[in-house]
Amino acid sequence: MLVLTRHLNEEIVIDGGIRIRVVAMDGNKVRLGIVAPDSVRVDRQEVHDRRSEFAAGPRLRRRSANRVTAARASDGPYSPSPEEAPC
Repeated sequence: MLVLTRHLNEEIVIDGGIRIRVVAMDGNKVRLGIVAPDSVRVDRQEVHDRRSEFAAGPRLRRRSANRVTAARASDGPYSPSPEEAPC
């Protein structure tokens, strides 16, 4: 992994066609602006994981759901988030 330091409004260029700029910093959060060709998909990690899960089909989704359930069970008592709570 290449680790770089950038300041506000500085850029990183990847392969000449992808530009990543630090557009804002707020405490421990950094906002990045990304310019890439239309042929390059740019997603947040959680969106990428979800897309991959759906592209794999129902069998993998079921297995992933079981891992999440097992992880929650190992964390101790589980309380649903407001979005998961029944109406």
